Amino acid sequence: MTDDPKRPANPTGLGRVFNEVPELYDRVRPGYPDELFADLVAVTGMGEGSSVLEVGCGTGQATRSLAALGCAVTAVEPGPDMAALARRRMASFDDVAVEMSTFEEWDDRGRRFDVLVAASSWHWVDPSVGWRRAHEVLRPGGWAALLGNVVVRRPDEPEVYAETADLHERYCPGNPDWGHPPLEDEVLTTDEGWGPVAGPGGLFGPAIVRFYPTVQWFDGDGFADHLRSLSLYRKLDREVREPLLDAVAERIRTRLGDRVSRRCLTVLRVGQRVDDGAEGGPGSDG
Repeated sequence: MTDDPKRPANPTGLGRVFNEVPELYDRVRPGYPDELFADLVAVTGMGEGSSVLEVGCGTGQATRSLAALGCAVTAVEPGPDMAALARRRMASFDDVAVEMSTFEEWDDRGRRFDVLVAASSWHWVDPSVGWRRAHEVLRPGGWAALLGNVVVRRPDEPEVYAETADLHERYCPGNPDWGHPPLEDEVLTTDEGWGPVAGPGGLFGPAIVRFYPTVQWFDGDGFADHLRSLSLYRKLDREVREPLLDAVAERIRTRLGDRVSRRCLTVLRVGQRVDDGAEGGPGSDG
């Protein structure tokens, strides 16, 4: 279960649903730990002077960490308000450019990069286009890195989704997307390779996978705001979403002591571009 489970690849929808609330998205969405970027550097050799293409930068949560490494970052973002906020957030970095486009339609103008990074965004890219484009825009020996957050639970902790399941059914009954996060240990032992997205089909080598446990704490209003930033809730009609989230906030205040956790496994998946003509190249299993 990622931040926004069971989403089709729909970059136009991404720009629309998140572009409605860029400031909220920037405030409540989790970032990515420093240890992840240290591992990314160790695996790929990226660092000062490396050229990085970031796909779907949002408001720049990962962009800032990439820029702080001394990388030259070209960030592609389809939402105009999200892109504008990212530009403001990155204004102090001379080597960051934010370009507004979907990745599928983005004009690379012949530019080639050392590393491609997609932070909680690759599932929105059309898989029939995305991996091929990633292969094209990376230099030989380049790397693709997918970052994300998998919502998990621990058996000994109150779990806010279970505590509010009746409210979800009351306000939006029968929604097939309602569900409960998997156990943390289950994800650690079963979530391998390139994960739930379509694989690269031999264009990239096997994924190196690393997990980083993280947790956010919210009061009732804060958790409701967090849910407002997720596509699962943004796609609901406002007349359904707002009463539901008001009820969720009230339940957290009255039954859960106005304090709940959102536990995640932040995940890094990174693999190297298979160069044309190399053994195990396009067409082989990946």
